[in-house]
Amino acid sequence: MSAQPDLLYSEEEEALRAAVRDLLTDHCDPAGVIARTESHTPHDLPLWKTLAGSMGLAGLLVPESLGGQGATHREAAVVLEELGRAVAPVPYLTSAVVATEALLACGADDLLTELASATTVAALAVGLHVSPEGAVPHVRLENGALRGELTGIADAAVADVLLVPADDGGLYAVRTADAAVTVTPQVSLDLTRPVARVRLD
Repeated sequence: MSAQPDLLYSEEEEALRAAVRDLLTDHCDPAGVIARTESHTPHDLPLWKTLAGSMGLAGLLVPESLGGQGATHREAAVVLEELGRAVAPVPYLTSAVVATEALLACGADDLLTELASATTVAALAVGLHVSPEGAVPHVRLENGALRGELTGIADAAVADVLLVPADDGGLYAVRTADAAVTVTPQVSLDLTRPVARVRLD
């Protein structure tokens, strides 16, 4: 008979929660969050740098051997709960959780090191409108180049790297600074969750 998981948070996890909550209380007030949703800069990058750099949260799920914290999903859940509580406009879920998990599955150590050091923000280029069981839209791989368009990509506007699914079944890391990449913000039904259209030419 397998042991049942402990649903109660440990002292260390509660200490992490308190530290994140304190930081957000000081740097993420509700009025500021609302103002950002109505501006052209919905992401709070200084707050992200503080969370990612000062607290090391960008690399929470990255192994210590790659410069991360080597923590578990329980710690990540604590952070996500507090970020959700404050509606913090930072790319934590997209970069430090979703993109990190995708890169861990691919064994992309170099990129994981970049994410852990908070020098790079990544986003998985799968739209928020795609259901868990639905087909994942992809771009075409033609003569070694990716071509096509993907929509509804969360936090693409602040991503340095997009993890793009292609029709050959591969997942490709594409730098948004590349001239072939165009990222255009879209209007989201949830203004606290900025999305964008990504075009690859």
